[in-house]
Amino acid sequence: MRISILLLLFFSTLAAAAPVALQGNFTQGGLVFGKTTPGARVTHDGEPVPVSPRGDFIIGFNKDAPQQSELVVVLPDGDKEVRRLQISQREYRIQRIDGLPERKVTPREEDQKRIRSDREAVKKARLRQDQRIDFLQGFAWPAQGRISGVYGSQRILNGKPKWPHYGVDIAGPVGTPVRAPADGIVTLVHPDMFYSGATLIMDHGHGLSSTFLHLHKILVKEGQKVEKGQVVAEMGASGRVTGPHLDWRMNLRGKRLDPQLLAGPMIFEKAENTK
Repeated sequence: MRISILLLLFFSTLAAAAPVALQGNFTQGGLVFGKTTPGARVTHDGEPVPVSPRGDFIIGFNKDAPQQSELVVVLPDGDKEVRRLQISQREYRIQRIDGLPERKVTPREEDQKRIRSDREAVKKARLRQDQRIDFLQGFAWPAQGRISGVYGSQRILNGKPKWPHYGVDIAGPVGTPVRAPADGIVTLVHPDMFYSGATLIMDHGHGLSSTFLHLHKILVKEGQKVEKGQVVAEMGASGRVTGPHLDWRMNLRGKRLDPQLLAGPMIFEKAENTK
């Protein structure tokens, strides 16, 4: 709620004084909130950016985004505003994980068809783009627990180098409530993907989505609208894991973002408030 109020105050103050107002994390894996004149057209590094009727938009930066990025805003009267953004570079950890089932590290030939099907389902679920601006609420942690894995870390699984990790891992007991980090619409419910196990995806508007992996139970259905703080699932140990945890990922129109930058420090609630 506090982040949402700060965003609204920021935009109401600056939008009237400048054709473009920006606030957020100008770093690899970061998300930036923008406000411009209603009816303006926006491109980011040459790609069109959805703009709400009120002039709200969001842009993001990949894990390996270059140091410079360009934002172009064409106002309704034809004037053009060009912003050259400086993107801070990050150093990423190396994380070694042993004890995984070998088949989950080096899949068999018969597993590949299932893996391809899983990827296509996730890709399709993340294609949704509409004018909802649920993201302006700000984001809360979907679960509480120890941070056991971070965004961008190079994964070495059973001694074999694999893809970097693109989410934040929250460890906890099976059955720990998983809550919607912001309002959204459920775009994917899958009971058992090869790598991610029970998987849930929800869309927050303009192509920004949250993905929750390794769940024990999913409590919502595809197409369902959910509210920030609503319990949508239970933490589990499905898929490729060594123990129960939630892997929370965020994607923006093909870019993989760092959820931890949006959620901020984890503030633990009293036990009776987590059920």
